[in-house]
Amino acid sequence: MMFSRFLLVGLCAALGACAQFTERSTGLENNTLTDCPGWPRCVSSVARDDEKRIEPYYLQSPVSNSWQNLLEVVSRLERTRIVSSNNHYLHAEVTSPWGWYTDDLELLLNPETGRVDVRSSGRIGYYDFDVNRDRVNALRTTLANENLLKNAAAN
Repeated sequence: MMFSRFLLVGLCAALGACAQFTERSTGLENNTLTDCPGWPRCVSSVARDDEKRIEPYYLQSPVSNSWQNLLEVVSRLERTRIVSSNNHYLHAEVTSPWGWYTDDLELLLNPETGRVDVRSSGRIGYYDFDVNRDRVNALRTTLANENLLKNAAAN
């Protein structure tokens, strides 16, 4: 009986701790991606914090064609559902392999420069074990393999 109470208290404490780290925001603020939350489970090309910063993508010309192809690539990613997209912004939800967690992937295109700012963030928890950074880099590799990105040396 006593063990059951300790188990229940421990479970409630663990769930409460996770709830503390559920700060979530997506979308645009002042025509840019929202800031990463304070927890180390987010990367962004517009992050002010060096530990959260990741390089943006630069699309090949014509940018509008590359953007449409990029949307197609994202739509084919495993466990990924596009929530919204238009001619300059994409928001997708990526579910973990076991289906418990959902992360947000956002892309924002500057059509004049071909720069695509990227943000990938976990919705809950404190640390993501670099899952979001790995996702952004894996997408970069896929886009490069499909010849959608400019050569990094040309940026």
